[in-house]
Amino acid sequence: MTERMRRAVEEHGLSGAGRGPDHITDPVDPVPVVNIANALTVFRILLVPVFVAALFIGGGHDTAWRIAAAVIFGIAAITDRYDGRLARERGLVTDFGKMADPIADKALIGSALVGLSILGDLSWWVTAVILIRELGITALRFWVLRHGVIPASRGGKLKTLLQAVAIGLYLLPLAGAWHVAAAIIMGAAVLVTVVTGGEYVWQALVLRRRAAPGRPRRTGGSPAASPRH
Repeated sequence: MTERMRRAVEEHGLSGAGRGPDHITDPVDPVPVVNIANALTVFRILLVPVFVAALFIGGGHDTAWRIAAAVIFGIAAITDRYDGRLARERGLVTDFGKMADPIADKALIGSALVGLSILGDLSWWVTAVILIRELGITALRFWVLRHGVIPASRGGKLKTLLQAVAIGLYLLPLAGAWHVAAAIIMGAAVLVTVVTGGEYVWQALVLRRRAAPGRPRRTGGSPAASPRH
């Protein structure tokens, strides 16, 4: 029995269930914070210190622990792919998820990049470029939040994929052609990171300009296009 039918029976009895006020416009129950999408996000956050510990055990160059760190990173990256999708498809979007998801992403990617740079496996300038872009775009989203939402672009999704693949290859104790492949993919990730960063800056400026006095104000993207996160 649906909630609407139950309320009708309670108010008018079984015979009057088809009559009475229409509850279709009643406020919907709020989405519970404890749901599968948010659980995956929290799980990813909890994996970050575990990943960092595995990465630095044995001086950071123990083969078994580097493989373990790569596996943990991979599991965390997979949760990033599915928590947002579940939230949108099942109507589980919450304010907590919108805040926690980007924090989890930045914590995972940032800790991996910084860790690899500390160990001397990745140049510090690569880490700096990616982190400055990521933190800058996050701040930019908050700057324009009251004017609208900057939706995630295909370029942004490609950037995330390239970063994850490149970091995964750097984490594994590989050499030769695999190391060259990791460097090439990381180079592509840096390029896409910078280009998409510029696109987000442009979108933010457009939103601000549309919201300027004398211009009609727009609400942001549709729920389907806006990030959960």
